[in-house]
Parts: sequence; C-alpha cells; structure tokens
Amino acid sequence: MSTATESTTLAPRRFTAVDERELGSGPGIAVLIASLAAYLGGILLARAGGAAEVWTAVGLFVLGTGGLSGLTAIKPGEVRVVQLFGGYRGTVRTTGLRWVNLFAVRRRVSVRIRNKETPTVKVNDADGNPIEIAAVVVWQVRDTARATYGVENFVAFVDIQSEAALRHVANGHPYDNADSDALSLRDHTDEIAGQLAAEIAARVVPAGVDVIEARITRLSYAPEIAQVMLQRQQAGAVIAARSRIVDGAVGMVQMALSRLAEEGIVELDEERKAAMVSNLLVVLCGDRGTQPIVNTGSLYQ
Repeated sequence: MSTATESTTLAPRRFTAVDERELGSGPGIAVLIASLAAYLGGILLARAGGAAEVWTAVGLFVLGTGGLSGLTAIKPGEVRVVQLFGGYRGTVRTTGLRWVNLFAVRRRVSVRIRNKETPTVKVNDADGNPIEIAAVVVWQVRDTARATYGVENFVAFVDIQSEAALRHVANGHPYDNADSDALSLRDHTDEIAGQLAAEIAARVVPAGVDVIEARITRLSYAPEIAQVMLQRQQAGAVIAARSRIVDGAVGMVQMALSRLAEEGIVELDEERKAAMVSNLLVVLCGDRGTQPIVNTGSLYQ
C-alpha cells in the first residue's frame, strides 16, 4: 500500500492546457470620438465655474481617460491576448483600432509565418558515422493562448525542439544506403523532410504552433572522416561502373559466338572458344587501349 502511495506521489503532474477562445471587442473609432467629446465637454463645463459643473467635468474626464486607456491598435498579422485579474479572458483577432477593458493586460502575439534555420549540429547517423546537418523550419502560431501560457518562451521552445527533432531523425537513418534499402538522409530527402516536420510538429504541440514545412539545408560528413568516406564513395562508383561493363561485355561475347555459329563462318572447339572469350573480355573490359599480337603459328603451337 505504501509503495502505491509513493508511486502516485512521485508521478509527474499534468497541467490542463489553456486553449484559445476569441474575445469580442468594441469599435475603437467610436470610443475614440466619444472620449474626445467627453474631454471637450469637460473642458467647457470646467470653464463655467459652478460646483455642479466642475464635478460633471471631472466625471467626463474620467470617462474620456477610461475610453482612451482601453484603445488598442491591432495590425494585420498580430493579435492581442487579454488577461484580466490574472485570468485569461480571450484573444482579440479583429484588426484595426479596437477597445477592450482598460484594466486588462493586452499581450501582443505575432501570428505571421516565421522561418528558423537550426545551427549546424554534429551527430552520429544510424551507422555511427559523424555527420554535420542543419535544417530550416517554417512555422506559425495557431493557438495564442498556448503560446502565451503553455510555455515560458514559445520562440525559444520551437528553436530547441527543432534542434532536438533534427538530432533524433539524423540518428535514426544512415547517411546513404549503399549497402541496404533503408531510407537515407542523402537519397530520400523528401521522406526525411516529412518525418522531420511531423516530429517537430508533435514536439511543439504545447506551444500551440503549427509546422508548415521542414527541409534539410546542410548535410555532410564530419571533417575527420570526410576524406575516408569520399574514397569509399569513389570505390563504390568504380565497382558499379565495372559491373555494368562486365555485364555488357559478357552479352557482346555471347552475341559474337552465337553469330559465328549461326552463320557458319568458322567452327570453334571449346579451347578456341575459351581463347576467343578471354581475348574479347580483355579488349572490352580493359580501361586502356590493347596492343594486338599477331600469331603466325597455330593455337596449339
């Protein structure tokens, strides 16, 4: 019983996320005109000099000040997160000059599309080879309440989570797939970019952020193994080229022997066929020009 109690006590606490809700606002232009009219009326009444007029003028000044204090100019691409007496009241998304409660705290949050290029990080790929990789992430704030109250700093949160996701994706895939059919960082850029975007999007959910796109902008071997890996790539290319050359040469030799047999040009026994095949393969597979040798005798001398 005590063990269950201790495990319950040590379990991580979960906090309910604050989701965005739209908050209505008053027409700012009308409130501005009314506030200026209240100021003007207060000035005229104050000049009258009577006690009743003075108190009325004070009331008009208070109303005008309250009206002006609640005015908020909202530009396109920005919203205001309204907080009143410590509680979240809503988000004003209507652009222009708007009026909200003068006692409310209005926080400016940009909902424009942003892009962030991660620093070049040095990680090990799935084969254990050190590589250098960087990516660009295109993102936008979707839920302003989560961006404001869900994390301490949503911009820094996205930056750190993007780098962490990039490291995790790079660790899970090889640099290239020369020896297997697995997804590689170099040869499957679209698939890797999709995985990277999905992982970043899952990590930044608490911040109310949508990931639009993620792309790898830099990918290379670390300097300490770059020369060795270059030699391995060159060797692989040479082997692949030689394999194609041999396949083509075997086909040409087979075609030559078939044509000679079909047209009856010359009859060759097995030993002469072997000699002919050897000579043709030397000529077709060699990387340098061959020097012909004229044999004045026979094959058996």
